[in-house]
Amino acid sequence: MGKPIPLCALLCLLLFPCGQVILNITKVEATSNVHIVYLGETQHDDPMLTTNSHHDMLASVVGSKEIASELMVYSYKHGFSGFAAKFTESQAQKVAELPGVVRVIPNSLHRIQTTRSWDFLGLSAHSPVNTLHNSSMGDGVIIGVLDTGIWPEAKSFSDKGLGPIPSHWKGVCESGKRFKAKSHCNRKIIGARWFVEGLVAEYGQPLNISGNREFFSPRDANGHGTHTASTAAGAFVHNVSYRGLGHGTIRGGAPRARLAIYKVCWNVLGGQCSSADILKAFDEAIHDGVDVLSLSIGSSIPLFSDIDERDGIATGSFHAVAKGITVVCGAANDGPFAQTVQNSAPWILTVAASSMDRAFPTPITLGNNKTFLGQAIYTGKEIGFSSLIYPEAKGLNPNSAGVCQSLSVDDSMVAGKVVLCFTTMNLGAVRSAAEVVKEAGGVGLIVAKNPGEALYPCTDGFPCVEVDYEIGTRILFYIRSTRSPVVKLSPSKTIVGEPVLAKVAHFSSRGPNSIAPAILKPDIAAPGVNILAATSPLDRFQDGGYAMHSGTSMATPHVSGIAALLKAIHPDWSPAAIKSAIVTTAWRNNPSDFPVFAEGSPQKLADPFDYGGGITNPNGAAQPGLVYDMATDDYVNYLCAMDYNNTAISRLTGNPTVCPTEAPSILNINLPSITIPNLRNSTTLTRTVTNVGASTSIYKAVIEPPFGTSVSVEPNVLVFDRKTKKLTFSVTVNTSHQVNTGYFFGSITWIDGVHTVRTPLSVRTEISQPYIDEN
Repeated sequence: MGKPIPLCALLCLLLFPCGQVILNITKVEATSNVHIVYLGETQHDDPMLTTNSHHDMLASVVGSKEIASELMVYSYKHGFSGFAAKFTESQAQKVAELPGVVRVIPNSLHRIQTTRSWDFLGLSAHSPVNTLHNSSMGDGVIIGVLDTGIWPEAKSFSDKGLGPIPSHWKGVCESGKRFKAKSHCNRKIIGARWFVEGLVAEYGQPLNISGNREFFSPRDANGHGTHTASTAAGAFVHNVSYRGLGHGTIRGGAPRARLAIYKVCWNVLGGQCSSADILKAFDEAIHDGVDVLSLSIGSSIPLFSDIDERDGIATGSFHAVAKGITVVCGAANDGPFAQTVQNSAPWILTVAASSMDRAFPTPITLGNNKTFLGQAIYTGKEIGFSSLIYPEAKGLNPNSAGVCQSLSVDDSMVAGKVVLCFTTMNLGAVRSAAEVVKEAGGVGLIVAKNPGEALYPCTDGFPCVEVDYEIGTRILFYIRSTRSPVVKLSPSKTIVGEPVLAKVAHFSSRGPNSIAPAILKPDIAAPGVNILAATSPLDRFQDGGYAMHSGTSMATPHVSGIAALLKAIHPDWSPAAIKSAIVTTAWRNNPSDFPVFAEGSPQKLADPFDYGGGITNPNGAAQPGLVYDMATDDYVNYLCAMDYNNTAISRLTGNPTVCPTEAPSILNINLPSITIPNLRNSTTLTRTVTNVGASTSIYKAVIEPPFGTSVSVEPNVLVFDRKTKKLTFSVTVNTSHQVNTGYFFGSITWIDGVHTVRTPLSVRTEISQPYIDEN
């Protein structure tokens, strides 16, 4: 492979797509010795001829081919034509005036991170002081991943530079089909097991009958497990991109943490995991000595109860948390609908998905010279002006033929053209429509759909560009008002930072919690949209061993990696303390201080049922000031408050348990959030905070009451000293609403001048329904 293309040259290419005529620049601002000379589309199929032409052009300015060879840095000769060379200011000016030169720009230094999410979250590897470095990048912490296994050859799992395996590790590495323990495990992948018996028993037939390839070993045939493991703890890998987009360095959140792989999900029917296998994996992981468990696994609505072993995750995670292991799970991908959040037990850290400050805008230029920006992962050649059609139908519904998921076209209608269609469905509709258009000889597809930033490429690099209904409708109006409508589709670009705003993803499952509405779920949001990480070569979306995937599955390992960093800094913290630190320090605003929105129909300001405490803020979480701590007894109080019977609770805890005659209030469970699902007139609840900051500190309460309520805190000042580490306060919430309402949101924040400890507050008023005698 050739040397990577500098980002500034790529930027130039993206700003000026091939075939576009740009006037020669008459003035060059040369601030460095190295400049990029961009020449547009390559003029030769032979890279050697292109390189020679670059040397000739440079020689014409500097005086000889010998000098040109010394000054040449790179020759760009495949995707586009151009070169980088060392110039004086006057030489750069002369090159800019040569025929065929589109632009000359000075070289500059960039901090490039493909897993942009970590820079977005404030964990840049370039910063000398942040949680990443203060934790030694998670060194010594073990993250267990329950998923589809791992592809051990991926560079993300290199153990270069890692020291001995942590002494508290007691696990093993198991061999199997195409997985050899001695060669495939190392100081990064320190354990690998696989559990399939439960699924085989349930499935009732050989796994390979599904038509998907699979390995009876820890080896990952699907790619999902490799992706999540590398996101949580992958090593630094340089010069990675996805089809040319997002070029840079990828890594996990805790790049020096160790990985223990538990393959519990199999490449059957889209990926299936048996509760029996999951429970067995939990069992082994607890024994093996993991510090954090990451599960990008869910079930479906309706949920099993917290004490129902068929859930597997709630039960297994209860035991893990009781042993001091933080368990991080995905909220599921059934958004934006309410009450769809899964993994809702209070001992689990449940993660919603957000986007980040990166986007892939894709220009759509109509024949009337209007340009709209869609979103796509398209890095092929520009589709020059081509006929644009919208399939019209005859009869009562003229729009029926233009529905993406049922697109019906013939070759004569579509060949050589770009098609516009509309859909209310998800990713599947985009792919199926692209297949139909491609099969019929079309050259591109524009899909109008609900706004959402999760993207996937279409088959074989076919251009399928997504727009919202407003832009789609404007394109349709153009088609219907023009005799010969045409469109040009340009390759996607990568932009980061402002003005791109992070949002809660459209697909991310939302609260309230359908099992226990008084327990806020999800707890936190993290980047889960267009996340680039390692994958299996068998992943149909992979490009060079990497893939860009979206889902709460991708958000979960972000928080798992952060939990590992916190565990490295605070090895004595309980899972509840780690969860509290993450929830109470989260961001509600983007780095630009613009509020976080939640994708949906329509978009709205995000609230706790969208993102819990907010978007995770790792640097804040490392120094939260106060935490809401809990132990097994607190979780037993929750189970009693839920009216689970003593026998079931005893079976879960392993100890004889008798709940008090008067069930404890679920509102008093010491969570870092407060949710009151049925406020009648007034209610009072308590919380206890533990000081983990300076031994002597004073915190004052700042109250943001939900609409229509009054909220008071007693005491409203908390004074900690060397003897006082824990303090309890009460919260009283009153309402004058005499109606049933939806939820309103506010917060209680403790501030000491250094720390801001924010507790989200959600309240719904509910009056008793009068009995109506219909007789």
